[in-house]
Amino acid sequence: MSAVASGLTHIDETGAARMVDVGAKAETGRRAVAAGVVTMAAATLAAIRAGNAPKGDVIATARIAGIMAAKRTAELIPLCHPLPLTSVDVEILADEALPGLRVTATATVSGKTGVEMEALTAVSVACLTIYDMAKALDRGMVVGAIRLIEKSGGRSGHWRAGDHGPAR
Repeated sequence: MSAVASGLTHIDETGAARMVDVGAKAETGRRAVAAGVVTMAAATLAAIRAGNAPKGDVIATARIAGIMAAKRTAELIPLCHPLPLTSVDVEILADEALPGLRVTATATVSGKTGVEMEALTAVSVACLTIYDMAKALDRGMVVGAIRLIEKSGGRSGHWRAGDHGPAR
């Protein structure tokens, strides 16, 4: 049985990696939401919120970095298709209970393939940027819980974390 016949869409008959041909697929509106967190010392969060991080405005810089990263996902993830994103939103909220920052990214496109990787890339790079911008204050920060929250559009339709078994 070939790799394609067995359901492995990114492997050809010889076992070589390949980019899936989406040319025959219909364009549909697609949306994905991803999230992640950066936990840190309470004093670090307070400094970020007060605008006292040595490198400047942590939240604004991380937001821009996440948006830029989403637009470059196909350059970073080998088998992703370049997508003409119609919007990318990165929200970063302080959470005293962590303590830390919660990052959520929403990416949308009208296209032939999903936009989940763009949302996940936006969150990942925004979280890494938070770490970079605040590491002088707290090298013990932890980046984590990066995951897809929701996706819609395309043949597989709507999916939301928690609707299909336990969250990992």
